[in-house]
Amino acid sequence: MRITDVTSYVIKQSTGTTYDGHEEGTGAGPVRGYTTRPPWRSLYPAGMETLLVRVRTDEGLEGWGEALAPVGPEVVGAIVDRMLGPWLVGRDPRPVRPLWDGMRDLMRERGHLVGHQADAMAALDIALWDLLGRATGLPVAQLLGGSYRKSVPSYVSGLAEPTDEGRALLAAEWAARGATTVKIAGGNGVDADLATIDAVAAAAPGLRIALDAHWVYSLAEALELGRELDRRRVLFFEAPLVPEDVDGHRELAARLTTPVAVGESMRNRYEFRDWLGRRALGLAQPDVARTGITEAMTIAALADAHHVPVAFHHSVGLGVALAAGLHASAAAGNSAFFELQPTVVPYAQRILREPMDAGPASFALPEGPGLGIDVDLDTVRTLAEEN
Repeated sequence: MRITDVTSYVIKQSTGTTYDGHEEGTGAGPVRGYTTRPPWRSLYPAGMETLLVRVRTDEGLEGWGEALAPVGPEVVGAIVDRMLGPWLVGRDPRPVRPLWDGMRDLMRERGHLVGHQADAMAALDIALWDLLGRATGLPVAQLLGGSYRKSVPSYVSGLAEPTDEGRALLAAEWAARGATTVKIAGGNGVDADLATIDAVAAAAPGLRIALDAHWVYSLAEALELGRELDRRRVLFFEAPLVPEDVDGHRELAARLTTPVAVGESMRNRYEFRDWLGRRALGLAQPDVARTGITEAMTIAALADAHHVPVAFHHSVGLGVALAAGLHASAAAGNSAFFELQPTVVPYAQRILREPMDAGPASFALPEGPGLGIDVDLDTVRTLAEEN
């Protein structure tokens, strides 16, 4: 079997509402169609942006992958089209780990184990695992050594309302629908974040609550906030400081009982090794559409060796990234739960002929060979042509 073709598809969709409940496209900027939404510092697209890849073989099999590339998916697509895809054509797709090492080594000495290069590798790695599953008739989780669970626990992420009153009402609605855990989009100031948590807790007292601070706090502010999170028994404190401050996160983690959660900005085992070895996080959050399945499982094993659970991150990815994250979650024994983005899931399902079971408390692991999903190529092409 040989790879005959690698095709990338840039997908951009409008969702109408952002993760934190504001109108899509609002914020400072724009920078060629992108904005920042203070207090968050990073660029965000007006809607959803991602990159899908399809890998085909001379035996008529194909595999699908996805890179979480919410800003500039064209850049990731160029890497797939101009370098990594041509390198794969003509090769046997089944030795997935050696192919991963080969793609990594192409640009390794140039620092490209991170950023857009890593995102492109992640998409192709996911596609190769999907293809291997289809060639063998086995689900990806089975290929990874077996599934610890057929149902992956989830937490509702974001509470997409712009006010505490709206977030509280929405949290109560999710609880009534069976949700057990919610994550609040914070970073709005210590007092404001605590007010949101208290409003949600009062409206839905049975829910577990986590907080995403979006990297905005100083160490002193994060300590002040973290002590209050300890008192409220918050599930985890995500991205409290700027992502390069490993020592600050280490000090924060040592002084709190609430687990410090970090990982969506990292792409490889070497980054996670540094954080884990320095005890700078209590919950690892790699994103499979940024690491690939191969690297995600290595990171999960590394975290397990440090007695740290993983909770795979997921944001604006479509059905391919969602399925890949679920298979990794099922195959990692130390996986705690998986992120459910309710504003994104309907758009993620658009590219699938059969939707996945994405309930508020858990996801059903997709069944069938490979990722267990059936991608609608016509829909993908239509969405790509709309860009």
